[in-house]
Amino acid sequence: MDPFTDTLQRLREAFGSGRTRPAEFRAAQLRGLGRFLRENKQLLQGALAQDLHKSAFEGDVSEIIICQNEVDLALKNLHAWMKDESVAKNLFTQLDSAFIRKEPFGLVLIVAPWNYPVNLTLVPLVGALAAGNCVVLKPSEISKGTEKVLAEVLPRYLDQSCFAVVLGGPEETGQLLKHKFDYILFTGSPRVGKIIMAAATKHLTPVTLELGGKNPCYVDDDCDPQTVANRVAWFRYFNTGQTCVAPDYVLCSPEMQARLLPALQSAITRFYGEDPQSSPDLGRIINHKHFQRLRDLLSCGRVAIGGQSDESECYIAPTVLVDVQETEPVMQEEIFGPILPIMNVRGLDEAIDFINRREKPLALYAFSNSNQVVNRMLDRTSSGSFGGNEGFMYMTLSSMPLGGVGNSGMGRYHGKFSFDTFSHHRACLLSCSGLEKLNAIRYPPYSEWKQQLISWALGKQSCTLL
Repeated sequence: MDPFTDTLQRLREAFGSGRTRPAEFRAAQLRGLGRFLRENKQLLQGALAQDLHKSAFEGDVSEIIICQNEVDLALKNLHAWMKDESVAKNLFTQLDSAFIRKEPFGLVLIVAPWNYPVNLTLVPLVGALAAGNCVVLKPSEISKGTEKVLAEVLPRYLDQSCFAVVLGGPEETGQLLKHKFDYILFTGSPRVGKIIMAAATKHLTPVTLELGGKNPCYVDDDCDPQTVANRVAWFRYFNTGQTCVAPDYVLCSPEMQARLLPALQSAITRFYGEDPQSSPDLGRIINHKHFQRLRDLLSCGRVAIGGQSDESECYIAPTVLVDVQETEPVMQEEIFGPILPIMNVRGLDEAIDFINRREKPLALYAFSNSNQVVNRMLDRTSSGSFGGNEGFMYMTLSSMPLGGVGNSGMGRYHGKFSFDTFSHHRACLLSCSGLEKLNAIRYPPYSEWKQQLISWALGKQSCTLL
């Protein structure tokens, strides 16, 4: 027997009743989500510590606070976001009402990952609820502590006739995907993204796919190596490198590499101490499977910094690899761990060519004292997001979208982008039932005079006043 049928039917019926459409209902759900975050902060911090060895502070800044900010933004702007959007009209429609209505899709499925199991689960949920949808939430079974909290505690704060958490691994998710949804948002690997998209195609269901990839980081000769090292090390080793927008490898000249290595060593020691394994600010790999995958990558190139590991704790030290070949596994797959390979290029043009012959990344970074260098990298490449002399601080801005391009995904969310993603933008034109004589010009037969008048009314001289 299908375990999801009754749940999905209940949610379908709730949406069909119109229950989720009023602004008051949407606001109530958002306030409930906000209460969940405030009242269960310690519980969530404990789950994140269990799953990823995250400190309470890191759990706050990278997960809980970001979710709360999204809730607050949606509550503040909900009525403005929902308001019909008037559009320009031509002469034929001057007496009509022309507008775009943002209406909910219906039943939404959110399939979340394990690396930021609160943030990447609840931030899209904010948009789906604000847009008036019923939601099925599928947290990752790999981050078991957080999955338990989301499954057992979160539903108490939301209307369970319109919201459900479902559990399981790949087999259960595959069974879930056989059902028809009205929108699917998935965060994870390109490999699984293709499976999600194939399942959605059977029902012509629109999707947002937040995928990964190998994010390049170009370091120009004209920059301060210690400044670059501080920023790159923090963003690479934050959450133990298990961040989809983290710099995945460095491209620089051999001369810059010689200056960058001691600076990276200095930054790592200052951040995590002489013994990073004992640092409260460095997490752990999510499980033994991923630990073994990452430890195998340590054999690529030559270890210049770090390289230590402890299987009993799923610990891998902050590591830098040099003398890496493009054909080695560490340059063929997204690393998703605290390992940073350095590849040598002769300059900016070679770096751009290297980046452009690979799949489009989710993020791309460039460091240089020259604005011309940074802008040239920006202009001649494509990526989901871009950081010039900075890492992924843009992730803290609800005013900017998160989304990939090409192999790194499709669609976008965060802030109002989330609301728009989970809303169907419906074109509406309301006309008067009378005044039919004014419409006579549209109807055949088309005399020469009618043809000229219609062409003029629809052409460049048409009035575009609202």
